[in-house]
Amino acid sequence: MIFIAVKFTVKPEWSERWIEHVTPFTEATRAEPGNLWFDWSRSVEDPNVFVLLEAFADGDAGSEHVQSEHFAQAMRDLPPALVRTPQIISEQIEATDWNLMGEMTVE
Repeated sequence: MIFIAVKFTVKPEWSERWIEHVTPFTEATRAEPGNLWFDWSRSVEDPNVFVLLEAFADGDAGSEHVQSEHFAQAMRDLPPALVRTPQIISEQIEATDWNLMGEMTVE
């Protein structure tokens, strides 16, 4: 799978409406056949920082994603709300889903 983490630092005036702003992009991406997940989180330390965790079945699915119209639209729509260029980690890993944490068991 292709596992991607992206950190977005948004302008303070966009913080409370960021999730609403990215909803069309999020919904379209989640509907892609090769998308495994596309989940947003907000930093507990800085309310202007959002982290996107996304995964795609393989490189082909990742390529289809970045070539989609909704991706192109997001690349036009998101920058005005951002303080800086997002930071990204994108890696191909040997997994197909989340694993259970081995150091802890909750029953």
